[in-house]
Amino acid sequence: MVVEETTKPTDFETVNILEIGDEYYTEEQIEISQFIAKYYFCSIGEAINLYIPYSDREIRDIEIEEIESPNLSKAQQKAFNALLKKDLALLFGVTGAGKTEIFISLIIETLKQRQRTIFLMPEISLTPQMERRLRRYFNNKIAIWHSKLTKKQKQSILDRLYRGEIYIIAGARSALFTPIKDVGLIIIDEEHDDSYKSMMKPRYHARDMAIYIGKKIGAKVVLSSATPTLNSYYKYDTIRLKEPFIKTEKRYIFIEGDSLSKSILDKIERNFKIGEQSLLFIPTRGNFKYLYCPSCGETYKCPNCSVGMALHAKYNHLRCHYCNHIQPIPEICDSCGYSPLTTKRIGTAEAKEIVEKNIEGIVVEQFDRDTITTPTKLKKALERFEKRKSHILLGTQMLSKGHDYANITLSIILGIDYILGISDYRAREKAMSLLIQIAGRSGRAKSADIIIQSVNGDFFEMYIDDYEEFLKDELEFAKDLYPPFVTLARVLISNRSEERASKTTQEIVSKLENFKEIEIVGYGKAPIEKIANRYRYQILLRSPKKIPMLKALHHINCSKIEIDIDPVEFH
Repeated sequence: MVVEETTKPTDFETVNILEIGDEYYTEEQIEISQFIAKYYFCSIGEAINLYIPYSDREIRDIEIEEIESPNLSKAQQKAFNALLKKDLALLFGVTGAGKTEIFISLIIETLKQRQRTIFLMPEISLTPQMERRLRRYFNNKIAIWHSKLTKKQKQSILDRLYRGEIYIIAGARSALFTPIKDVGLIIIDEEHDDSYKSMMKPRYHARDMAIYIGKKIGAKVVLSSATPTLNSYYKYDTIRLKEPFIKTEKRYIFIEGDSLSKSILDKIERNFKIGEQSLLFIPTRGNFKYLYCPSCGETYKCPNCSVGMALHAKYNHLRCHYCNHIQPIPEICDSCGYSPLTTKRIGTAEAKEIVEKNIEGIVVEQFDRDTITTPTKLKKALERFEKRKSHILLGTQMLSKGHDYANITLSIILGIDYILGISDYRAREKAMSLLIQIAGRSGRAKSADIIIQSVNGDFFEMYIDDYEEFLKDELEFAKDLYPPFVTLARVLISNRSEERASKTTQEIVSKLENFKEIEIVGYGKAPIEKIANRYRYQILLRSPKKIPMLKALHHINCSKIEIDIDPVEFH
């Protein structure tokens, strides 16, 4: 890749260029990549690698054709008109408010200007329903782009793009970096979702990059969520949709306990017998999070990582969800010799077993990353549920991802207190958002019961019908301490030698102490002390301003560390 032409260097040997390919990066792509490299602390090569280069073929212009417009309600029309006047805005609408029809209207408006749209969704679990809705209006003018596509599928989309057949690229965060020209609109749906943040280098956030790219290329940017992040709510113009498109009654019932009790099973059975569908949320995939000894309390940890291993009874093994280490399920405790070992916290696989064993004839659709491993499996699972061949969606956080089914009249949310208790400054936001998103999957067309197993009912009840009130209170809590009022960064140090990891941490801390505008919040061993036989340390930093933070981080940046600016995870 040629970034710029220069005089021949004398301090190292160069070779002649043998041939020039027919692919190239535009000036714009290179400039954006240079920004990514500087802001997200990666090499220019890692940054430019996010992009698909252009080829020598010219992308054909859009041909205007008549497209039927959705019928908007008064509230939708008002929101649509307000969005037309803004270059960057947040569409903050309750679940079921009809945000999709507003997106479609904006896309049609963009097409009238002979411009294309990038439509981002947090991950492929959202795409089947949204794809169907978009195709209803735009037919084959839309392409779905994500990392699970084969090379052949990607090439086919690129060929159609060059022939001018594609007006909308929709998909996960990589859709932002496709070679598409004349972009007039970028939509970031479910903008609150953490899967927009890359957990590997470059550790970019697709929402933030979409805003940056939109400004650079002059495209309108619309963020959307029923539970927007504190950051977006505070920073951007907000357009509200306070009422669902179809008003139904939702009854919230708080119960105590920490398991799939008989009373919960009775409620699921009653709903099944009257021909309605249910949803059961559990925060743990697999069978159980941990295997532990009831005698000495020792948790069965991965030998390479300092985390408990998940029990997968179906395959009769323990698996580490960090390094993928697998081993047979032990019968006795390594530490004290006690038998049998027991388990903590129910997982999706065991919950499925319990439901099927106790309710005759019920078909459970397991919905987590262990079972939904491909877009095809996802599509088939959702089709079965839609055609009522399965009766209950049972799964993890994948359930919260914007699926819309009219027949769910019972939602059961277990283990929400576990999310509320994680060591993360956004724990309250994550728990509240998740609860509202999952509750929003039911009662779309009929009244619904939402059963929440929690000892923190008072906290959730305060905000369950008014997320905006929650955001206002959280802003008070975040002042001077957390984003959006400060910038956070996390420096991660990992090494096969614990001594060297500790020594590097001390050296970095000493350098950072010279920067007066940077606060070292804390440093030491990371919450997960070891992954894949590498010892992990971290330094957490805070600064009221972004530029001094970036200056300090560039000063310490080296191959021994990894820098995560604006982190969303801390384990």
